[in-house]
Amino acid sequence: MSRNDLEYSSGSPADRLLHLLKTRGPQLASDAGEFLGTTGEAARQQLVKLAAGGLVEAQSEARGVGRPTQVWHLTAAGHARFPDTHSELTVQLLQTVRETFGEEAIDRLIDVRERQTQALYEREMEGLKGLKARVERLAQLRTREGYMAQCSEQPDGALILVENHCPICAAASACQGFCRAELQVFEQVLLAKVERVEHIQLGARRCAYRIVQV
Repeated sequence: MSRNDLEYSSGSPADRLLHLLKTRGPQLASDAGEFLGTTGEAARQQLVKLAAGGLVEAQSEARGVGRPTQVWHLTAAGHARFPDTHSELTVQLLQTVRETFGEEAIDRLIDVRERQTQALYEREMEGLKGLKARVERLAQLRTREGYMAQCSEQPDGALILVENHCPICAAASACQGFCRAELQVFEQVLLAKVERVEHIQLGARRCAYRIVQV
């Protein structure tokens, strides 16, 4: 069980199931039951209750021989349970700035935010040795900001940073510059090559970054 999972282990079964589907994607009821420390049937009953509230739904998938298997995943309403920080106000402000001062003003705002974020991350990483330690600290910082971040190491030595939630999703949808700036900040503070391999803005469930030493 990961550190993030442990943080949610004391929540209600419903909250823990929502967190599981958010961080690990679609699940079988049997796997969800294992996560909860109960039976698959008990987990299925909880999922049915969440489905009645419009937060999850089941899809039938063919997996080998036999009857199709039900796989549970979050609905749009379920994803919305994980907040997009001040989304409506942020989008309105961006639109106002764009209409009043032009696209150049938006670029300047993003540039200022990028510099401030980079300075903060660099202070937090002072004294850390090695790329893995820096990526782990970045995951902690991003989780603190609401991104539900995790990191792992691949067999080839590359590190993967996963962000299961985007608390500025609405702002990023209104202005793609936020996503470009974040990628640049990651490369600067990690002193590494960073490639975004999954992107919420392109329809993925999460954002994921492959990180290798330069």
